[in-house]
Amino acid sequence: MANRTTLYPLHLEFGGRMVEFAGWDLPLHFGSQLEEHRTVRRRVGMFDVSHMSILDLGGAKTEEFLARFLSNDIARLRNVGRAQYTCLLNPRGGIIDDAIVYRRSGGSFRLVSNAATRDRVLAWVMERTAAYDVSVEPRRELAIIAVQGPEAREKAAPFLPAELRESAGTLEGFGFAEGGGWFVGCTGYTGEDGYEIILPGTEAPTLWRRLAEAGVAPCGLGARDTLRLEAGLCLSGQDMDETVTPLECGLGWTCAWEPEEREFIGRAALEEQKRAGGLRRFVGLVLEGPGVLRHGQAVLVPEIGEGVVTSGIFSPTLGCSIAFARLPPGDYQRCLVDIRGRLKPARVRGVRFLREHRKRGYE
Repeated sequence: MANRTTLYPLHLEFGGRMVEFAGWDLPLHFGSQLEEHRTVRRRVGMFDVSHMSILDLGGAKTEEFLARFLSNDIARLRNVGRAQYTCLLNPRGGIIDDAIVYRRSGGSFRLVSNAATRDRVLAWVMERTAAYDVSVEPRRELAIIAVQGPEAREKAAPFLPAELRESAGTLEGFGFAEGGGWFVGCTGYTGEDGYEIILPGTEAPTLWRRLAEAGVAPCGLGARDTLRLEAGLCLSGQDMDETVTPLECGLGWTCAWEPEEREFIGRAALEEQKRAGGLRRFVGLVLEGPGVLRHGQAVLVPEIGEGVVTSGIFSPTLGCSIAFARLPPGDYQRCLVDIRGRLKPARVRGVRFLREHRKRGYE
């Protein structure tokens, strides 16, 4: 039987269509994936993401350990209350997982990573912390509710602990606050403003119900996927895995090359990959006609080579099909995608679909 979050009974009560995802029973949608997507873009929705892995790390050498363990430089995370996006790499530079690390008080840190890699990441951390005298505490008793959308702060604020409301209201991107046993971060996965609220699992059903009563729409995995892809955000295990380096999936910026003496795991392999050149391109695609781009579809770049779609959807915001793809190196703006045996033209562009859409003044 798949794992179930504390909120599983409420998902059934609210009409969630349940599917298995990364070993968990989670809602795909609560009626209409399209409406959930639009609600998050225009108003506010909430997601149960309690399947994510939470590790709390502490000890005198925690920062030294993270400097070796993570691709980004933890020293750049100077202030308590700030977070950083990073990757966990194997010695070949492949991505074990992407994660967010939070600097807490007292020299402690919180690492939030993906459900599908939970056991692998925990084993990887435990194997390496022994040499650093770092404590590792998996926080399986906690739940996470992500409240996302233009009205997210307004709707969520009344239900936060009193001591958190003021500090949470002033949070900027990749900031967080904690108090009353709750942890509120601004590190969302939809391209919208909002909170990720980490709280005791025993208190999560009450928060979910109160948010629903206040007009926050329950949303499922389907809308979460279309929202993140429009925002240009990768999905672990699909756009990247242990055979793909950050340089091949648009995450090279998560690798901090300075200071030169910081030997993070995978650095040597990445530097060799940079020297060798010929890196595969990680790009956005816009289909130029009818059809839907999907993960795994073959891509042909005439006279250059072949690639593959790593994530693809029909975008409710743009009104067309969009995708991420890993393609051969070269300077080109067009390609052909194999959709059910027919080659259909697509335009090559950047992956930040939502940002570019809004720059042009569309809604």
